[in-house]
Amino acid sequence: MIKRAIGVVVVGAALLAPTTATAQEHSPAAASRPAADGWQRVGDGITAGLSGLAVEARHGAAVDAVGVRDNKKPGQNRLVALGLRPDAAPRVRPLEWVGDLPVDLEAIDAVPGRPHEFVALASSGTAYRVVHGKDTAKVVAVFRLPGISPDANYEGFALSVVRGKTVAVWADRGQDDRPATLSAAEWNPADNSFGKPAAAEFRAPYPTENVRHASDVKLAADGRLTVSSAADPGDDGPFASALYDAGRITVDRAGRIRLAVSGAPHRLAAVTGHKVEALTCLPGSRTGILGTDDENGGGSVAFADFCRR
Repeated sequence: MIKRAIGVVVVGAALLAPTTATAQEHSPAAASRPAADGWQRVGDGITAGLSGLAVEARHGAAVDAVGVRDNKKPGQNRLVALGLRPDAAPRVRPLEWVGDLPVDLEAIDAVPGRPHEFVALASSGTAYRVVHGKDTAKVVAVFRLPGISPDANYEGFALSVVRGKTVAVWADRGQDDRPATLSAAEWNPADNSFGKPAAAEFRAPYPTENVRHASDVKLAADGRLTVSSAADPGDDGPFASALYDAGRITVDRAGRIRLAVSGAPHRLAAVTGHKVEALTCLPGSRTGILGTDDENGGGSVAFADFCRR
């Protein structure tokens, strides 16, 4: 069983401890161990944050994961392999990207039933299917999401099998008065094609200023959607985030994908001092991992109990 590293002060059960970044967290000594609040550093500076996370394997309390970084220039890292343990320093290994070079990767999830395969999503709505080798991330397909808007900024993506169908969910983040838009469709991993998408708006009650209503999304096997929201006032913060039970995916008797989004979402957790842009869950567990892109403050991860089995 993976030990929960952080505990939250919100409505309902506590899941995460509110945290404020300190100078000690940025010191070499602090980087060699988890911070007192449970956050673990995975990179320093504006090119080392995490904008998406996916679990690759689990070995008892140890988790192998991959994370994307929203870098835009040649020579900057796009995908990183992470070896995570609740009570030890993360192992961080940048991977060589082989294939069409993406700009601004914002999300990633594992392809169900295909070990070491992932779909990473750029903010433009372009998806990159990659295979993780020893030291590489090799692009095997590039495709566009259906129904994307040129004015949107896509920050969330998830894949899961719901009632026998592989379902993709993606999120345009929204901004302040403009709500996020969640979309869902059946996805065929054989040829990367999509069924007819369903869409609905999502608005986060908190944070309330400089808010991106959807900074990531994850889909459980029972169809429930977890959405992270984040406040981003600039490269130096201050940042704040929240997690929500946002709605549900169902499959009707005709096999069509249905999307229901809550107009009053239940808040699962709130975080101060970090911009949560990445969510992932350990299979068959309530334990998940949060990842942050704290801009000039770099990136961190933390274990938390926010998932559905």
